[in-house]
Amino acid sequence: MPKGRLAGGVAPAGIAGAAANLVAPSARPWHSMSVPRNYFDERVAKGYDGSSADMFEPAVVEPVVDFLADLAGGRDALELGVGTGRIALPLSRRGVRAHGIDLSPAMVAQLREKPGGADISVTIGDFATTKVEGTFGLAYLVFNTIMNLTTQDEQVQCFRNVSEHLELGGYFVIEVGVPALQRLPPGETVRAFTVSPTRLGFDEYDVAAQGLVSHHYSVVDGALEVFSVPFRYVWPSELDLMARLAGMTLHERWGGWKREPFTSESSVHVSVWERAG
Repeated sequence: MPKGRLAGGVAPAGIAGAAANLVAPSARPWHSMSVPRNYFDERVAKGYDGSSADMFEPAVVEPVVDFLADLAGGRDALELGVGTGRIALPLSRRGVRAHGIDLSPAMVAQLREKPGGADISVTIGDFATTKVEGTFGLAYLVFNTIMNLTTQDEQVQCFRNVSEHLELGGYFVIEVGVPALQRLPPGETVRAFTVSPTRLGFDEYDVAAQGLVSHHYSVVDGALEVFSVPFRYVWPSELDLMARLAGMTLHERWGGWKREPFTSESSVHVSVWERAG
């Protein structure tokens, strides 16, 4: 479920970074910082777009870009977890100057190889604390990436960090799944999200700690590869409180990028908070 790339069968939103020689000379400078563990090394980065191919389809990407471009209103945007540029690149082509923060140099290396990738400035670091120059009219975290922050304190700090980067009246957008605890039978802690001849995926829940570990088992060239990533799932009401602590208020909440109604049956929500004047 998380977008913390690879949770619940969904690759995390994009917590990637780039090496200094991968940044265009004209781009805003970036700096490296002391950062938490990076799960998205070169091996994962090279296969990331392919493993998440359905998320790169125009039918998936275009509603996201339409939604974000409308909120940006021509102002600069900041993507937390920019990754390989799934959203930042098409958003830039729509006339919104996009900037990114990411943790994995290997992921951003993939971004740099794409047309227009060299024009997007990226700061390497933990998006809960990393600072960049200037202010923005829009900041966004998509594809469950908020769950890559595995403590409540880190998630609260992320909201505060975003608020410090937003212009007055600027918007912060998060796309994240609604915790699927209702799908767990009583007493069970593990739920399968992918079962095929070459791939198995299981989410392991720690309900008391709101923790989730996404386990991936794949057969590649006849060999078994195992990959596990931790996440912290979070409720919509909890995110609203984090926003209030950071000086933001809920502007709108939808059940998808096409502004589907958010109901008790929704499996995902797209929430928008506004930095108060």
